[in-house]
Amino acid sequence: MDTVAVAKLALSAATYAIDRPYDYQVPRELADTLRPGMRVVVPFGAGNRRTEGIVLACEDGRPPDPKRKTILTLLDEEPVLDAEALQLALWMRERWFCTVYDAARAMLPAGLYFSLQDRYAVAPGIDRETAYASAGKSEHARRILELVFASGGSAEQRQIREAFGTKDPNPALRQLTDHGVLQLETSAERGVGDKTEQVAVLAVPAEEAMAQVTPKRRSAPLRYAVVELLAALGSASSKELCYFTGASSATLRSLTKSGLVRLERREVFRRVRVPEVESAPPPELNEQQQAAFEGLSALAAAGKPAAALLYGVTGSGKTQVYIRLIRQVLDRGRTAIVLVPEIALTPQLLRSFTAQFGDAVAVLHSSLRAGERYDEWKRLRTGKARVAIGTRSAVFAPLKDLGLVILDEEQEATYKSENVPKYHARDVAKYRCTQSGALLVLGSATPSVESMYLARAGVYHCFTLSRRYNEQALPAVFIADMKEELRAGNGTSLSLPLRQALEENLRAGEQSILFLNRRGASRMVSCGECGAVPTCPRCSVHLTYHSANGRLMCHYCGHSERLPAACPACGGTLNFIGAGTQKVQEELEAAFPGITVLRMDTDTVSATQSHEKLLSRFEKEKIPILVGTQMVAKGLDFENVTLVGVVSADLSLYVDDYRAGERTFSLLTQVVGRAGRGNKKGRAIVQTYTPENDVILCAARQDYDRFYEQEIVLRRLRGCPPFRDLFVVTASGLSESAVLKTCMRLRRSLEDWLERPEFRALEAQVLGPAPASVAKVNDRYRYRLTLACRNTRAVRAMVAHLVRCAQKDKENKGVSVSADVDPLD
Repeated sequence: MDTVAVAKLALSAATYAIDRPYDYQVPRELADTLRPGMRVVVPFGAGNRRTEGIVLACEDGRPPDPKRKTILTLLDEEPVLDAEALQLALWMRERWFCTVYDAARAMLPAGLYFSLQDRYAVAPGIDRETAYASAGKSEHARRILELVFASGGSAEQRQIREAFGTKDPNPALRQLTDHGVLQLETSAERGVGDKTEQVAVLAVPAEEAMAQVTPKRRSAPLRYAVVELLAALGSASSKELCYFTGASSATLRSLTKSGLVRLERREVFRRVRVPEVESAPPPELNEQQQAAFEGLSALAAAGKPAAALLYGVTGSGKTQVYIRLIRQVLDRGRTAIVLVPEIALTPQLLRSFTAQFGDAVAVLHSSLRAGERYDEWKRLRTGKARVAIGTRSAVFAPLKDLGLVILDEEQEATYKSENVPKYHARDVAKYRCTQSGALLVLGSATPSVESMYLARAGVYHCFTLSRRYNEQALPAVFIADMKEELRAGNGTSLSLPLRQALEENLRAGEQSILFLNRRGASRMVSCGECGAVPTCPRCSVHLTYHSANGRLMCHYCGHSERLPAACPACGGTLNFIGAGTQKVQEELEAAFPGITVLRMDTDTVSATQSHEKLLSRFEKEKIPILVGTQMVAKGLDFENVTLVGVVSADLSLYVDDYRAGERTFSLLTQVVGRAGRGNKKGRAIVQTYTPENDVILCAARQDYDRFYEQEIVLRRLRGCPPFRDLFVVTASGLSESAVLKTCMRLRRSLEDWLERPEFRALEAQVLGPAPASVAKVNDRYRYRLTLACRNTRAVRAMVAHLVRCAQKDKENKGVSVSADVDPLD
């Protein structure tokens, strides 16, 4: 009996409820080339719509099955994911309730994504009369044929759908394809292609080529110049040859006709521009750094999976330890990944690492152009680069023989993805280190409570840097009580101590950084007569006033409207409440006329005005004051910055999140640590309405140990991580009542399942349904159920089953249901 080859695929069109490996027959012409990790186009569903899939496995010797569909097109020449990456995708599906395809797609640069275009074309041999006869009395089928013939014999599926508006063209399309009148054609277009350049290569030995052109050196000097240069170089790009010799493309064609030169296409990489930096020697380490380096180096050399916490005060020189560690890993023939929480930190780190490792460094983050990111990914994949630096997604860098992963500022929330798959880079890094026997280093001055708990429990190794690298004292911190400022008649965002400190810095020619974690000008606008506050029509939030464009804006859905001259409800005068970075910038410019104030937030950072340009301008032009959101709080190292001001320490402290204290402590400690990193002494001023709060007092003293001891007690009492994990099931939809009904059904199901014997020992607690912190975003209501218990495989399987059942349940029509573990929002 004949047998066939079958491929198991993860499909783009399969939702989480129906996600599984699908069997497709491999055509004979692809049997020798198809391998796991390649992408294909296949028919899917009742309508056989074209969708993309990724090959998980191939099997030979399977019996034929008439119901089994066949792969249509192979999209890749080589696998884009190796066996380890596919294994990681399967693990992510089980861990974060996503499809295998979503997990695999997250690992690839956007330049590799394909967009599929479906077209319906008139089948060969079908004329207009035959086509209309097959359409019969169907008005929809006749309308489709009119559109197809009017478009020259084929039309995109998108065109047909647009022409039908709210009506469904699928039954008519199925009728015409079943009768053989129309056929479905799918084309795949990749986001970014490979960049190539034309290269000239000598087609004969150099001596022979020179012998042929030397006699005509005077009559054909350009031919001689080109051959002479190629004889010295071997090959060169046509563009450079013409530039350096003055020859034209006609000269190169003439040499090709003569058989002396051969023109070829060669791939070139689009590189991220890095400022010229001189090669630097390995950094010298102090006694504490050397002890930490030797301990970490021993763990890395063991070749077994290990995790270590590098706990060092701000300015203690963690980066120097990273550099020495990476150098040793590279010398052993292995590779390394370095993750940073903010794109703003990448340029400074890139300069340091390029000075040490040159072209072995590749950068991966979302601000790169698609072509640049794709080419950096290829350099890592081919081994041309062996160190990947980037933000969260760089944890998927396609490096072979991974020996080291570093998460700098490991406590940062930006390491957790907000989009599907909702992975945490720290957990992915742990899995990759387990796969390849690598060392994971978590670096921070303010480690997450979970990481410190594991370090003190002995799960992580712990290395401490308690002194600054330059032996300078940590900045002196002064707490300014804003209640006293109000009593004294100061209603601005700048307290008297902060103004005086800024004046002193300006006189001394030293720089200052002011931190406020809110962009815009004012938190909200309110009517002084009736108290009305403009709110977003699509979200349950107040609009923020932006003075730069005179508009009220929603930071969730992007809604924007002009600021009215008076209250739309009663005509009363509008008051501005609260302050954002724009307002602080205006107040500084009014308080210090003629002084340049630079602002850095998501409103000022754009493709043309990048983080790097703003920070470079601050450093080179010695701009006196930089105001910014959390972009300025972490990792920045400027010798001339001696003053840091925290405009409002209370902003992140009093919110409904068990991590509020940890986040506030971390932000305050990090931003205070930007001062006094050179030879000059630093100081910081923290403005608050609650100067007696323990979190603010601990941050002012830079006393992490005291903060941790207080926080871990609260976490144990509340049953929050690291003692229990929080599974959050979110339902969202256009109808609030439908969303709430879905949540109540889910809660009842959860409570019934938790009564089973296998779950009783968990001591699980179900909370909710409760509205999300912002209940309505973009006209969709969001409610949540929270399951607090230990994160085990059985619990994850139960939550996954709950989500799949909810997605298949027809009673939940119009409501989407998803799940996450320990979300940070």
